[in-house]
Amino acid sequence: MTASAPPTRSRRKRKRTAAFVLLGALLVVVLAAVAAIVYLGSLSQSFDTNTKKIPNAFPQESSRPAEPAPGPDGKRPVNILLVGSDSRGATGAIAESGAPSDQRSDTMMLVHVPADRQQVYVTSIMRDLWVPIPDHGSAKINAALAFGGVPLMVQTVESLLGQRLDHVAFVDFEGFKGLTDAVGGVTVNVPKAFTASQTSDIHFNAGPQTMNGEQALAFVRERYAFADGDYQRVRDQQIFMKALVSKIATPQTLTNPVTLANAVSGFSPYLTVDSGFTASAIASLGLELVNVRPSDIVTFTLPTNGTGWSTDGQSIVLLNQAATTGLADAMARGTVPTYVTANNLANGN
Repeated sequence: MTASAPPTRSRRKRKRTAAFVLLGALLVVVLAAVAAIVYLGSLSQSFDTNTKKIPNAFPQESSRPAEPAPGPDGKRPVNILLVGSDSRGATGAIAESGAPSDQRSDTMMLVHVPADRQQVYVTSIMRDLWVPIPDHGSAKINAALAFGGVPLMVQTVESLLGQRLDHVAFVDFEGFKGLTDAVGGVTVNVPKAFTASQTSDIHFNAGPQTMNGEQALAFVRERYAFADGDYQRVRDQQIFMKALVSKIATPQTLTNPVTLANAVSGFSPYLTVDSGFTASAIASLGLELVNVRPSDIVTFTLPTNGTGWSTDGQSIVLLNQAATTGLADAMARGTVPTYVTANNLANGN
């Protein structure tokens, strides 16, 4: 084999694949499937077949924000709600029904793709954030799923940030295990040493550590080992997602059909999406993100006013209304980079 440059078509295929993978990584499971759409086109049908669908994911149109006006090139911003749940495999059935249940979301991330498609912003929303839930008064934001199913959860987030959600994706934490093993492990720069509270034989030292599936699952689940609990878990999940992007975006992964096939088959059963979030829809958006690099993914947590207590004695996270309004305005005006810089929010803050 020579070291000559590959044909132009091959370079274009790998570049498109990387774009699909980048978007998919933000959506956790979708990442491997999107890569497979281009590199192994036959797997796109497998992805659509294996993922569960939410038939009625959105609230009535009259209660939703209007679609934003398109930019000069005709593109609109895209907002995707990523919901993680530690229900030990039951997330798919719960989300698929779309109906109220006793399940609450453990992790919520808003993936915002600006109209210019130059960066991707991932905002973590604290699960115990005390917010108004339409027709239910104030409660923890993760209670919306229990009160009114997926449509009420969508309506609550849309009301909080004044932004229309285009898609919803649920992922069960159990899926991290299979996906991590499928790509041969993920190297994560662990910020704080800890021992997993539910699996005492798993210990994480501070610094770079290559995790297998079992370790990755323990890493993204853990909150009891930290003084600030869910705050550190959210930061760890952001760190893991970026590490996963870096691993998937390597040529060794993108050009390995077996790895991609294993990633799709091992993780897609843990993904539940709205009926419009098909492999084709993801691929179309991925093409528009062809120039986005892993370093262009900006992760941060929606600023809060710390913790406190509700009038009925619940431990809650207090809403920072000024910061929340500021982010909503920035998303509406296309000035999220300025907002992130002004509030020192980039990558984990």
